[in-house]
This record gives sequence, C-alpha cells and structure tokens, in this order.
Amino acid sequence: MAEMDFALGDNAEMIRESTRRFATDKIAPLAAKIDAEDWFPRDELWPAMGELGLHGITVAEEDGGLGLGYLEHVVAQEEVARASASIGLSYGAHSNLCVNQIRRWASPEQKAKYLPKLISGEHVGSLAMSEANAGSDVVSMKLRAEQVQGGYVLNGTKFWITNAPYADTLVVYAKTGEGSRGITTFLIERDMPGFSIGQKIDKMGMRGSPTAELVFTDCEVPEANVMGPVNGGVGVLMSGLDYERTVLAGIQLGVMQACLDVVLPYVRERQQFGQPIGAFQLMQAKIADMYVALNSARAYVYAVAQACDAGKTTRFDAAGAILLASESAFKVAGEAVQALGGAGYTKDWPVERFLRDAKLLDIGAGTNEIRRMLIGRELIGHNPPVAQ
Repeated sequence: MAEMDFALGDNAEMIRESTRRFATDKIAPLAAKIDAEDWFPRDELWPAMGELGLHGITVAEEDGGLGLGYLEHVVAQEEVARASASIGLSYGAHSNLCVNQIRRWASPEQKAKYLPKLISGEHVGSLAMSEANAGSDVVSMKLRAEQVQGGYVLNGTKFWITNAPYADTLVVYAKTGEGSRGITTFLIERDMPGFSIGQKIDKMGMRGSPTAELVFTDCEVPEANVMGPVNGGVGVLMSGLDYERTVLAGIQLGVMQACLDVVLPYVRERQQFGQPIGAFQLMQAKIADMYVALNSARAYVYAVAQACDAGKTTRFDAAGAILLASESAFKVAGEAVQALGGAGYTKDWPVERFLRDAKLLDIGAGTNEIRRMLIGRELIGHNPPVAQ
C-alpha cells in the first residue's frame, strides 16, 4: 500500500525501517499464537528488541539509550503494534510508562541501577497506578506507604497492571499522606519481601500482554527507592500522562495499518458476481474511509509527538490524539471485519483479533469519556481539582 510521506525526518524513518523489518520477521509470525494462548514471548522478543535500541528510544545516550524523541517512539510503537497489538501494549508499558518515567524522574543512582537491564531487555518494566476502586480517580487510591526507619512499608493492592506477572522493575504510586499532595512514587523490585503477584486477568483482547493484580503485604521498600519528591507523586504521575497518551496512540495507528494490510489484498482477490469485490463502489468507499481515518489519526498523533519533543504539547491535544486514534481504530477494525464478510468473523483471519485489540484504548490509559471531559474543560477554562 502506498503510504503518505509525513516528512518526519531521517531518524524517524530509520526507526520505522528497522522496527518494521524486525516486527515483520520476528513478531508477526508469533501474533496468532500470542493471542490464542495468551502467551507473552519475553525470551523470544524482549532482548532482541533491546539490541535494536527500542526499549530506550527516549533515554539519553549517556544513560544507554538512543537519545531520540517521542516522535521516534510513536513510530516504533506503531510498527510493533502493526505486527501484534498485544506486544505493542506491553512494549509501551515497558518503554514509556516505566523506562521513560525513570528517565525523567529518577536520581542518577537510580538510573544507573535500573535503566541498563530495562534498556537491554533483560528486565521487563511496568507502571502501577490503578486500583480496583481507583481508576480515573487515581487520587482515591488506597495503597498505603507508612514511613519507618530507613524507608517505607507498603500495604494494599494495585489492579489492571500491564506486564505485572513478568515485571522486574515497577514504578508504583502509593499514599504517603492525604489527598493529591499525599502520593509518592516508588521503584519496586520483583523480589522485595512482601511483594507478590495476585490474580492474572483474562481479557477480551490484547491477549498475550499480561495483566494482573499486585499485592503488597508489609512490603519493605528502602528510602533509596523513592523516585521524585516525597508527597509529589501526583506531579510525577500527571507529568507523564501526556507522553503516555501520545506514545500509546501509536498502537492504534498500527492496528489500523494492519487492517488495511489484510483488507486490501482480500478485496482485490475475492471474486463475486464475476469480478473482484474491490471493483464495487461501496467497497471502494469503505477502503477510502479506512485510509482517511488512519492518516487523519497519524497526522494528529505525529503532530502531538513533535510538540512533545519541542516542549509545546498541551494536555488536551495529547488526550485528543489518543481519543481520535482509539475511536478511529475501533471503527476501522469493524469495517475490516465487514469487508471480509463471514470470513472476517472467523478465527481463520486476524481481523476479529484486531477488533478485540482495538477496543482496549477506548478504555485503557483513561477512558474516552474522561478524555472528552478533560478536553472540554481545558478548552473552556474550567479546571476542577480532580485527577485528569
């Protein structure tokens, strides 16, 4: 398929080419198995992605990364998700939610301790913000960190945590006081006493991207593992959301491209009434709508990523980009199923997986209802004291 040239620059195109080649050769052949068996191929993919530099795209070269920006990260995210949205989700949680937050907020000593193995792919990273009763309203979290001599003791749970069953290093938010000024960020290690993985969550889509509960039972965390200011966790958390939304929107770009990768050859080859179904105007209109939806979302997401790199992004545009990409991806995936007809509704074709996978980002990383509320309130100028 001919692709529009968005003139993203040499670095982005280099990342796209190398990631696409890797994703085509190494990820795509595993995608059906990943979904069918809810299998996370850590050993098969994570170190190899580290060798490509994909885990540390936004990390400075002196800290072992590539020293590139969010635009390049979005492009890599898109190409990984084009091959497997599940791997794309786990990759985003690792490389952005975990690695990028450590890059932005950790002390030099913390960076030296945690970044090398996360960037190499030897370790898997995760971020834990949500709880069973604290999703969009994150300030209502219940995980409590009590200060003791030499550190903190954590008690409580986190829920819906991507990569949790495999994570070696986790960025975790916990209550150290009251309200929005009583949350602190901690770096948690898998083998810390009192820390364990609870129930694994079986999902409709994004199967193979493991999701689970975290359980803290008198978990002792050294003071050296506080990341950022004590009671300043909301600032750490909120400052990362714009970058999280922007990079994760790349997953939906990849899903839409994957839909077109399947549908275009199908409508050229599938014969009905003596001609390819792509010769019918209704099908041509469907293809046109899918293509326009993809490139409209690309334009917005790429522009917001470039604004992130220039330090000029706005919270409502970061929310707007993932809002557009997520809703467009679900519609495009639905049209892909429709274009294949009965075949699209079977497991013999991947479009039903694309539809299940696409739904996640209408809900995850903030619901589209919250995104709309945020955009509207920011534009009108009414900013209530709630988590956004």
